[in-house]
Amino acid sequence: MKKWTILPCILLLAGMAAAQTSAPVPAGTALMVKLETTLATFSNKAGDPFQARLTQPVVLNGKTVIPAGAMVEGRVTKVAEPRRLSGKPTIGILAESLVLPTGERLFLDATLVDTNIGSGTDVNQEGEFKGSGHDRRDQLETGGGAAGGMLIGGLIGGPPGILIGGVVGAGSTGVHWLSKHRSATLPAGTELTLELNRPLALTTAVASAGQ
Repeated sequence: MKKWTILPCILLLAGMAAAQTSAPVPAGTALMVKLETTLATFSNKAGDPFQARLTQPVVLNGKTVIPAGAMVEGRVTKVAEPRRLSGKPTIGILAESLVLPTGERLFLDATLVDTNIGSGTDVNQEGEFKGSGHDRRDQLETGGGAAGGMLIGGLIGGPPGILIGGVVGAGSTGVHWLSKHRSATLPAGTELTLELNRPLALTTAVASAGQ
């Protein structure tokens, strides 16, 4: 009697599991999103949350599997503002969950691969946004500091003064550079391209809602 009771239950549960599982969204799929949280190296720290919203649906085999408007949530993984002549300010982010319009929340593992911000910015292979480094104005400032020091030194002490003045001028400008922060900012509204690091499992209910 017990065997006959248990067997139908097992078959029913197996059938329900099969009905709830659909083909996963493959790793490498791009998610086009718009950032809803402003992120900046001068105001954020590792662990801070962020939100972004899908601007384009994810379509597989002609069917929409993730609708536009779904929310992506994640966290900041790295913030760096170098105080040196070389190096760029950096913001690292990682997408961790997908919230569908129905309210269903799915585990997500996706990395930033691109943004619509130009002007010398970049995204490296670790999904870190690199802000612009020292600009031409800073380079002219450094050259001007050294040249100015050489001019003053030459007027005071001739050739030896030129050498000493150049070192002093460059040194003072270098100190000024080291005291300057270069910030990287991802304003709300920035368009991001995220890439799935692993397949995203969906349910048939999710796939049906996206159609």
